[in-house]
Amino acid sequence: MTLPGIWVDVEVEALGWTQALPYAGALAETAAKAAAASLGAAGDGAYMVLLADDAVVRDLNGRFRGKDQPTNVLSFPAAAGVGEPGGATARGDLVLAYETCAAEAQAQGKPLAHHLQHLVAHGVLHLLGFDHMDDADAETMETRERDVLASLGVPDPYAATAG
Repeated sequence: MTLPGIWVDVEVEALGWTQALPYAGALAETAAKAAAASLGAAGDGAYMVLLADDAVVRDLNGRFRGKDQPTNVLSFPAAAGVGEPGGATARGDLVLAYETCAAEAQAQGKPLAHHLQHLVAHGVLHLLGFDHMDDADAETMETRERDVLASLGVPDPYAATAG
């Protein structure tokens, strides 16, 4: 039996996150739940979010994607049929790199809190099968991201890059 609902576990590993955003864990949890909930029952499950640093993400990116560099967020879907304690379906893990995320937020003139929530929502949507490999898929995913973020009071993250 699968337990309905959305379960989010956030681990803050990199001190930079809590120094810059003492409530980073709560922001990540809220964004993950909002993104999952945007799909109704199809988003139910357990999600793990790790707020790490560039070194951790660079290592994971190299090992699992063959790219020897950090990136802002990595998504690792759980294997099909994997469950969590209590019966929730495991959806997967997200790992975010503090230094990369902070630099992007600054370069884009966005609050780090907004960028964090955007990247968590983006990652959760990847775990739920969304992608941006072609223009149509990207538009579908970005529209859902905009809707999720608007529900959190976060401005459209793509507005600055449009046009």
